[in-house]
Amino acid sequence: MKNKKPSAQSSRRNFLRAGALAGGAVLAAPHVRNARAAETATWKVQTSWPGGLGLQLFKDWCNSIIEKTGGELEFKPFGAKDVVGDFSLYDAVKNGVLEAANPFTIYYQNELPLGSFLSSYPMGLRNPHEWDVFYYGLGGIDIVRKAYARLGMRFVGIIHHGPNIIHSKVPINSFEDFRGRKIRAPGGMVSKLFTAAGASTTTLPGSEIFPALEKGTIDAADYVGPAINYDLGFHQVTNYVSMGPPGFMSIYQPVDLMDLTVGMRHWNALSPAMKLFVENEVHAYSDLHHAAIQKADQEAWPKLTAAGTRVTRLSEQDVEKFTALAVPIWFEWAKKSPEAAQAFKIQLDYMMSGSLGYVTKRMIRGYSL
Repeated sequence: MKNKKPSAQSSRRNFLRAGALAGGAVLAAPHVRNARAAETATWKVQTSWPGGLGLQLFKDWCNSIIEKTGGELEFKPFGAKDVVGDFSLYDAVKNGVLEAANPFTIYYQNELPLGSFLSSYPMGLRNPHEWDVFYYGLGGIDIVRKAYARLGMRFVGIIHHGPNIIHSKVPINSFEDFRGRKIRAPGGMVSKLFTAAGASTTTLPGSEIFPALEKGTIDAADYVGPAINYDLGFHQVTNYVSMGPPGFMSIYQPVDLMDLTVGMRHWNALSPAMKLFVENEVHAYSDLHHAAIQKADQEAWPKLTAAGTRVTRLSEQDVEKFTALAVPIWFEWAKKSPEAAQAFKIQLDYMMSGSLGYVTKRMIRGYSL
């Protein structure tokens, strides 16, 4: 039986209730209004989510901000392409068209080489907590904030959602099956990897994937997880989902990050207390956003199965083949700028450490920064 869709008011009430339980005082902190603030500061904030649960979570979160700040700050939410194109979000923030943006962080890698190392890349850091360690434990947040500040923006923090999977019209069971396929990818190192494996790639925003699959312009598409991809109808125009081996859901983008980035002028207009509130709010929203999408993913797998979608998995031998292609791509991309090299060096040392061990000296022999 089809579930009754909750009203916007009840959705918002449920989101606030969940936030109070999960984030405590950090997420639901009321009335931090600066007594000197004469009027509400309203930020237009556009997300990369084109629809589905991701967009609903984003809107619910934005709509909760004015109440939490006692009217001092308001987030006015917009979905993908509502104001500007998906690949123009940061430019819109820099130019003042938007006060803030919630993009897929990887979308800025062409304009800023550092961007290639700000979200997961092929065979790199594999779990959400590892990216938290990079950003908030090993100094990554300082590197990215310094780079964004030069461009007139404040990188507030990362927002987790989950790994990416590939929806395909044909089965992809092995490394060799990528050869000759036309695949949508986000550009950068991911596209470079698939090209090295023999595929041809194209970069499309999420809103353009379904029609490209439907028309046969592409054979397969990388995008986010099963719940949102199901909401976007990918199962209607594909027959297969391709993933890594068990426990390695996505070898090419296992932790796809989003962020909240604000125009520096608008950021600097906030009081110190409000800046701290927004930073803490992003941490709490990231946790709830990630958990809600992972829960929905578990509910989506049976739906995909019922729709006739078949899951195929690569083998450990395929992972080794992709790793051999990925390592030289890492070093090539890291050399594009000093700050890209700095970020990658932190990640490489972490991956080679006793904590992870994903990378060995043998794997990177002959490569240097």
